[in-house]
Amino acid sequence: MVCACRALNSSDIKILGVDLLPGYYDPFSGRTLTKGEVGCFLSHYYIWKEMVDMQLDKALIFEDDVHFQANFKRRLMRLMEEVEQVELDWDIIYLGRKKVNLEEEVAVENVRNLVYADYSYWTLSYAISLQGAQKLLNAEPISKMLPVDEFLPIMYDKHPNEDYKSHFPNRNLMVYSTHPLLVQPCHYAGDPEWVSDTETSTLWDDDNVRTDWKGSHKTLKGYQPPAGLQSATHKDEL
Repeated sequence: MVCACRALNSSDIKILGVDLLPGYYDPFSGRTLTKGEVGCFLSHYYIWKEMVDMQLDKALIFEDDVHFQANFKRRLMRLMEEVEQVELDWDIIYLGRKKVNLEEEVAVENVRNLVYADYSYWTLSYAISLQGAQKLLNAEPISKMLPVDEFLPIMYDKHPNEDYKSHFPNRNLMVYSTHPLLVQPCHYAGDPEWVSDTETSTLWDDDNVRTDWKGSHKTLKGYQPPAGLQSATHKDEL
């Protein structure tokens, strides 16, 4: 799937019913959402919606810039077999993400290479269940949008911003992650072939205000955020 929607303009966004989560600003640049971030969110949202409409039991979601680790298929199939054997109640299993905090995550008993997900960035790849898709739709995120990789940690109650969380009272998503990860990004910010539709875009409600990834230090690979922001804002952009 493609995590972008360059053709959106401000009129399109309003017709779709998109509105910004009150008080949301990028922690480094101070900007609000970009159209690329809106398009990225919508690409995920419409997959969740299609799952519910078609009553699909589960789905695998991949963004368009992923690199599969060795033996990806075999490792994933083995993991899902163990998840089913222990009858694990799950909504999302990250296959590719950016772990934000340094603390070690808790391992899931009787399932190898699976942990309880802490605050994470990126939505490179994940498995999602039907009940997980329904929970995300029930939150009505289109009318209070922020980047999708901020929305998911809110929904499993691991986001550090209490104001953001207050807009989503039912934060009961059951989220896990493979460890080690099965998917990595092909490129990082600043690489010769790196392109970001989320950062190099225009503001969600203004077609004339362009944004650039260099204005947001979180897009740099390995960048350490200012003191006091380590647990909330460190984010390498894909």
